[in-house]
Amino acid sequence: MNDLQTRILDAALPAIAFDGWTIGVLETAATSIGLTAFDVKRAFPNGIVEAVDLFVQRADEQMLAALPTDYAKQKIREKIAIAVMIRLRQQLPHREAVRRALAVYAMPWNAAHAVQRSWGTVDAIWHAAGDTSTDYNHYTKRLILGKVYSATMSVWLNDNSPDLADTEAFLRRRIENVMQFEKFKAKAKEGLGKFEEWLPAALRR
Repeated sequence: MNDLQTRILDAALPAIAFDGWTIGVLETAATSIGLTAFDVKRAFPNGIVEAVDLFVQRADEQMLAALPTDYAKQKIREKIAIAVMIRLRQQLPHREAVRRALAVYAMPWNAAHAVQRSWGTVDAIWHAAGDTSTDYNHYTKRLILGKVYSATMSVWLNDNSPDLADTEAFLRRRIENVMQFEKFKAKAKEGLGKFEEWLPAALRR
């Protein structure tokens, strides 16, 4: 995100919470800080969805920058929970802007942007957690986290508990459910392997 985009976006965020993501809102915000409507077109040539994309990307970057110094020492499930909650706590002042952004992404013609940015968020979290997989696990991990993150955001959007305690409790339950399911799959696979050892060679083939 360049300086022009940052200035316009920061000026517009208070109004976006009430009026939504529109070019008109960006232009009014730009005017309030001495810029013009043409500056908005220069900053976001692909329209309002580009502004939303950059808003989400910046949130990802801010999340990564705020990870604690002992982050690398944590277990995977803790790394995921920490990163997600940092991101949601950072975005709490802009919760209505996030809600409005989801409405923009819900438009059919913005579906590709929604998928790309959602993938970008969960990919950033997995990379920060130290994931280096390149096989099918690379994709399944991100798809699973994407579902967990999406469900957690639904709770976060309406959470008024102290320090987002309800959101964090929900997130940790979902992560635990996923971990238990992965353990079940591993045990089932191991059990199947042992069972196959007892099968006649013809049946194994």
